[in-house]
Amino acid sequence: MPTHSVGPEIIAFYSETINESDRLSTSADGVLEMIRTQELLRRHLPATPARIIDIGAGPGAHARWLTKDGYDVDLIDPVPRHVEEATAAGLHCVLGDARALTADDDSYDVALVLGPLYHLIERGDRMQALREAARVVRPGGIVAAAAIGRYASLFEHVATTMLTVDRVRDAVADILVSGIHEPGRKGFTSAYFHTGESLAAEMSEAGLDAPRVYGIEGPVWSALKATEQHTGESLTDSRMFDAALTAARLAEPHPDLLAASSHMLAVATVSGVPIP
Repeated sequence: MPTHSVGPEIIAFYSETINESDRLSTSADGVLEMIRTQELLRRHLPATPARIIDIGAGPGAHARWLTKDGYDVDLIDPVPRHVEEATAAGLHCVLGDARALTADDDSYDVALVLGPLYHLIERGDRMQALREAARVVRPGGIVAAAAIGRYASLFEHVATTMLTVDRVRDAVADILVSGIHEPGRKGFTSAYFHTGESLAAEMSEAGLDAPRVYGIEGPVWSALKATEQHTGESLTDSRMFDAALTAARLAEPHPDLLAASSHMLAVATVSGVPIP
């Protein structure tokens, strides 16, 4: 199987610019993402003890609660810092690339792809990552893949007021058209932003059956972020947070609201067992 290399700007971003260990536990929109990802995955995961491969696992934010739930979780990530942090937390994590997994065919019940699609700009690379995830999951097993929403940067930079800065406005304008944040642009690393339709289409093309796409944070996450940013107060334990979580749940049956979510989660099966 061919090997791949992750862009040095991606490694540097997660090693030096941000602390991924804090992202889902400190800000209100991060906690909202965590809670919603947990409840959506728990809706579809098989009973414990099932084997899960967490591809692009970061420092193990999701693997930690999955392990506590009773699942057998193996982690793979291309960032040495993440592997070190996950290993220090007692998780089984190795360096690896989503496009070239070393696991055997049909060796897991579930594959989580909760980060790799964010940073694979080329469609062929995304398809390879999804096909690899499908390869290592047994027939009837589940692949769950996360993506950044196409309009997330627009909503986020209104919340931070950065949309008034020329270079940010220009970058957002390009993302809205192409879905791509080019390497070398400031503010983020190289990234791809999906629409709900493109995420579902890529899952299907990878041989996954009946993909169901969910909005993770729902339509009002940016209001939560803006309020927290401009008051300087944590909103993770507030009525506004509860309202935003309720809105995310209420939005699920309404496809028109999918585009307002910061992240999406697609869940599909490897064989002909449909996702309800």
